[in-house]
Amino acid sequence: MIDLALDTQQHRLCNGWSRRDLLRVGALAPLGLALPSLLAAEKNPAPARNARAKSVILVYLGGGLSHHDSFDMKPETASDVRGKYAPIRSSVPGLDVCELLPKMAKVMNKLTLVRSQFHGNDHHETATNWVMSGRSGSAFGDYPAIGAVVAHRFGFAGLLPPYVSVPRNPSFTWELGRSAFLGGRCESFKAGDPNEAGYKVRDLAIPAPMKLDNLQRRQSLRDAIDGLARRVEGNDQLATYDEFQQRASSIVLSTEAQAAFDLEKETAALRDGFGRSTFGQSCLLARRLVERGVRFVTINYGGWDHHAKIFQSLDKKLPDFDNGLGTLIADMDERGLLKDTLVLCMGEFGRTARINKDAGRDHWGRAGSMIFAGAGVARGKVVGATDKEGSEVTADPVRPADVAHTVYESLGIDPRGEIHTPDGRPMAILDEGALIKQLYT
Repeated sequence: MIDLALDTQQHRLCNGWSRRDLLRVGALAPLGLALPSLLAAEKNPAPARNARAKSVILVYLGGGLSHHDSFDMKPETASDVRGKYAPIRSSVPGLDVCELLPKMAKVMNKLTLVRSQFHGNDHHETATNWVMSGRSGSAFGDYPAIGAVVAHRFGFAGLLPPYVSVPRNPSFTWELGRSAFLGGRCESFKAGDPNEAGYKVRDLAIPAPMKLDNLQRRQSLRDAIDGLARRVEGNDQLATYDEFQQRASSIVLSTEAQAAFDLEKETAALRDGFGRSTFGQSCLLARRLVERGVRFVTINYGGWDHHAKIFQSLDKKLPDFDNGLGTLIADMDERGLLKDTLVLCMGEFGRTARINKDAGRDHWGRAGSMIFAGAGVARGKVVGATDKEGSEVTADPVRPADVAHTVYESLGIDPRGEIHTPDGRPMAILDEGALIKQLYT
C-alpha cells in the first residue's frame, strides 16, 4: 500500500504529506511496492555532528527480562527473591551473571552493564513506547521511536533502508515503537524471520510471472495515478513518486541489496554459534545490515512476560538469548564493528523481586538491567545499583530519555533538534534527558 495525498493546503505532516483526502492505492506494479513509500525518506540527510557511531543495534526484550535471573542476581536473599539459578563468574572480576549465560559471561569485559533502568511505569504498551521513543506519552505511541527519528534525519544513503526491524516491530495488542506523526517514510522496513526455511525478504525478490491481463490492469491503474499526479501541482509525494519507484526497482534488482539479507553467505559454524533460532539468526542479520550501512536495526525478541512458571520459560529462553547476543558482541568485536556501532539491549522494565504464587515475577518499572557496547562505551564496567532485593535503584538511575539522548548523541543527532507535528508545530526530539556520561568514563 502507498498513501497518495491530494490536499495541497498547508496542513501537512513533516514529510510533506497531507493529513486529508488520502487515496489508498494497492499493488500498483509487479515490483516491491511496499518499498516506494518507505524509500521516500528525507532527500537531504542531516550531517552528523561529533558522532561516535555510524549505526545502532537495539536488542529489544519485549515483556521485560527478569534482572534477578540474569544480570543483577541476589544470591544472598531469601529463596522467593533469588530464584533457582546460581551465579557464575564473568570476564570482569567481581561481576557475576546467571549460570545460563556463559557466552555473555565471556563478553562482559567488552561492554557496560547498567543495573539502574528506571521509570516507574508497569504497563507494557505505555512503557514500551516510552523507552523506544524517550518521551512519555500514552499507550498508543504519541511520539516517534528512536529508529524513526534516525530514518527522518539521515534518510537513504544507499540502496538499503536506514531503519530495519527484525523480524518486525514489537507487539502486544498492537504494533509498538512506530514512526507516529513522522509518517510512513520513517517506518521500519520489516525483514521477517531470518530463521525460516528458504528465507526471502519481502519486496527483495522478483515475484512469479503474472498473467498478461493482470499486468495490463495494474499498468492501467498506474497510468491513471500518473495522470492524476500531473494534474496536482505542488504535491511533493506525487512529484517524486517515480524517483522512489525507480529506487525500489533498483533494490529488487541489486545483487548488493540481496546479499545483505543472504545469511547463506555466512559459514554454517558461525550460524550455529548464533543459534539456529529466530533470535540467533536475527542477531546475525543485524550484523550484516550495519556492516553494509543500515543506520538503525531493531531486533525484536519478545516473550519475557513471565507471570507464571518463569523458570520453565527461562530454562529455554536464556540459552537462546545467550547464544545470540553473546555471539553478536564477540563477532562484532572481532570484526572491528564495535568501534563505530552502538549495541543496546533492554526491555520495557524489569520484574518484581518476589516470586508470586504462580511461580512467576510481575511487571516492575522501578528497576531493570540494560547492556551498552561499542561506539566508545567503556568496557568491563557496571553503572548503577539496586538494593539488596533488587527492588529499588540506589545509584545512578537511567531513565528512558537518558537512553534516547545517548543514542541520538552517539549518532551525531541533536537530541533537542526539531521535528514537526501534523499541524506544523515544531517539537524538540526530546523534552528531557541527558547523556549517560558514566558509559564513557
